[in-house]
Amino acid sequence: MKISLEQPFEKVTDKINDWLETLVAMLPNMAVAVILLIAFFLLAKATQKVFVRLFDKTSDNKALQNLFSTIIYYLVLGVGIFIILGVLKLDKTVTSLLAGVGVIGLALGFAFQDVASNFVSGIILAFRRPSKIGDIVKVKDFMGTVVRTNLRVTVIKTFQGQEVYIPNKEVLQSPIINYTVLGERRIDIPVGISYGDDLKKVESVVSDTIANLEGVIRKEDIIFDYYEFGDSSINFNIRFWIKYPGQPGYFGMKNAAIMAIKEAFDENDITIPFPIRTLDFGIKGGEKLSEMKLMTADA
Repeated sequence: MKISLEQPFEKVTDKINDWLETLVAMLPNMAVAVILLIAFFLLAKATQKVFVRLFDKTSDNKALQNLFSTIIYYLVLGVGIFIILGVLKLDKTVTSLLAGVGVIGLALGFAFQDVASNFVSGIILAFRRPSKIGDIVKVKDFMGTVVRTNLRVTVIKTFQGQEVYIPNKEVLQSPIINYTVLGERRIDIPVGISYGDDLKKVESVVSDTIANLEGVIRKEDIIFDYYEFGDSSINFNIRFWIKYPGQPGYFGMKNAAIMAIKEAFDENDITIPFPIRTLDFGIKGGEKLSEMKLMTADA
C-alpha cells in the first residue's frame, strides 16, 4: 500500500500560511501593544514617584509609603496589561488569566498562611504605629531599640547588641511596652533599714537626697512608702521620675541614686542591716542548749 505524504504536508503548509497571515494582520496591533507597554511602564514609574512625593508631605511612615507606592505601581501596570491583551484580541485569555489567578491565589493562601498573616499584621501595624524607628520597646521577652520594620517583621536591637527579628503577627498579638512615647520613666528602688532607726528621719533623708539628685524630674511626684516589716529590717520603696531615653540613662540614674542613698545613710548614722537569724532552743517541745549532751570524738 502506497502512503501519500502530500495531504499531511499540505495541511501543515496551510496551517503555517494561516499563522503567517494572522501574524501579518496583527503586526499593527502588536506595534501598538509594544508602545502601550512602554507607555504604561513609564506611567507606573511616574505615578509611583508622584505618590511618594505627596506622601512625604503628609506622613513619615515609610512602611505605609512602600506599601501604597508598590500597590499603585503594579495597579497601573495591571491596567495596562489588560488593555494590551484587548488590543491583541486576547479577551478570552484575560478571562482565563483572571480565573487562573484566583485558583493560584487560593492555593497560595493555604500554603503561605503564616506569611499572609504577617503581611496583614504589618499593614495593621503600619496604620496603628505602636512604635517607630528609634523607640525603646519591650515585646514578649525582648527589650531594645526598634531599628527597622517592614511588612513581614519588626527588628529590635537589644541592649546586649543582638538583632531580634519578630514576626509582625506576634508583635500585633503581644503586649507592647513603649518606653519612649511618653518621654519619662519611673525608677523604683527597694531599701531596708534597721528597726532601731527613726522612720521619719529616714523618710526625710531619702526624699531630700533623691530630690537633690541631678536628672530627677517631677520632684513633687517622688513617692516614699514603707511596705513591710522584714525579718531583720523595715523595708520601703523610693520611686522617682527621669527623662527617658536620654542622659543620664535609666541604669546610670539608678546607680547614682543607690550610691547617693548609701552615702546619706552613712552621714546620718542610718543602718542597712544584714540578715539576722535567731535560733531558739527553749521553745515548747524543744531542748535547751545548756541541757543538750554534746557528742565528742571518743563517743
